[in-house]
Amino acid sequence: MRFNFALEYAIRRVQVNQNGLKLNGTHQLLSYADDVNILGGSIHNLKENAEALVSATKEIGLEVGADKIKYMVMSRDQNAGRIHSVRTDNSTFERVEEFKYLKTTLTNQNSIAEEIKSTLRSGNACYHSVQNLLSSRLLSKNLAIKIYRTIILPVVLYGRETWSLTLWEKRKLRVFEYMVLRRIFGPRKEEVTEEWRRLHNEKLNDL
Repeated sequence: MRFNFALEYAIRRVQVNQNGLKLNGTHQLLSYADDVNILGGSIHNLKENAEALVSATKEIGLEVGADKIKYMVMSRDQNAGRIHSVRTDNSTFERVEEFKYLKTTLTNQNSIAEEIKSTLRSGNACYHSVQNLLSSRLLSKNLAIKIYRTIILPVVLYGRETWSLTLWEKRKLRVFEYMVLRRIFGPRKEEVTEEWRRLHNEKLNDL
């Protein structure tokens, strides 16, 4: 708790005393526990804000872990920021193409393709751990759907509220959902031919 109070005090000092820490009315300095994310419109702006934070933390006895500091340039120009190195307090920040913040992978292309692959891997692992339960005849379909919504779906969608999806990315998520629903509802027997057929997506949506 003492650390949290100290960090909050330092961040408030930076936000109150420094210029350029707001973007469209939103603070450009985010913190969660000991993870701090600084946003800036330029390398120069980023360096100034980082130096302000280092200075504010030093005043109250906190130390920034320089070896863990990374920075990333998000720009349509692929060469943007490549000739720059960010240094503060005799430390050089490593430039990266992507990094994780609160279990979310951020990339310099603002792409969530890898993030979707990662979250679907987690969803598949969760699904395979309960797949026999989902198709069990001992459980009603309604209960199986509740298991899907309370156990599997949160693993896939947790913290994904800010995703901006393309049609291709939506399709990837739908394919996963239909796979789970087919496990729950199983195939259906045709009345005329008496052949077993897997359900179409439209029928799964109706069910």
